Amino acid sequence: MGPAISTPRKRPRQKRSQQTYDAILDAAAHVFEDLGYTGATTNKIAERAGVSIGSLYQYFPDKDALLYALGERHMHGLAAELASVMAGLRASAPPADRTVRTLYETVAALHSTDPRLHRLLYDQAPRPAAASARLRAFQSAMAAEVEYHLRRLDLGAPDPVLTAVLLVQAAEAQIHGAILDPPPGRTTADCLETAIALCLAALGVRPPN
Repeated sequence: MGPAISTPRKRPRQKRSQQTYDAILDAAAHVFEDLGYTGATTNKIAERAGVSIGSLYQYFPDKDALLYALGERHMHGLAAELASVMAGLRASAPPADRTVRTLYETVAALHSTDPRLHRLLYDQAPRPAAASARLRAFQSAMAAEVEYHLRRLDLGAPDPVLTAVLLVQAAEAQIHGAILDPPPGRTTADCLETAIALCLAALGVRPPN
């Protein structure tokens, strides 16, 4: 069993404290993006935020705790954006090709926001058990929504539950492995279009002419 990973010491309760907390997190995001996990230090983050190192340590014992808090904020933002998109899909009930395209384009766009920070959070930084559990819960919620649309569209037989889980995991791998970092001679748009075509083919859906 590895060493415990740090988490924030406390959460702000007053408006001024919240502003300081947010300023430190914003600064941490910029420093991590610029310098990576190894190059970032709490002193550099405090300087970027315009606060004393003591003020930073009131909330965050070290840079791992800052990464944990950034991951929380990032995940909450993703969840809120996806909830809005999912509500729109349920309301409009588009055909299969449009449903798949909307899901892929939305998730790819969300992953493309601060892509270097996203890679740091999910590919390089140490991840505590609570953060891993939060990511799994997020993926499970996504799979449940995909399952809803598979059933709505009469797709994914004979097991729409398993099909939904596999589609979500495949999309996550495609986004991290190719769409955000295209192979030589291909663009992000190329990778996205191919991923959508593969998903539609796997579901037995003919793309529109």
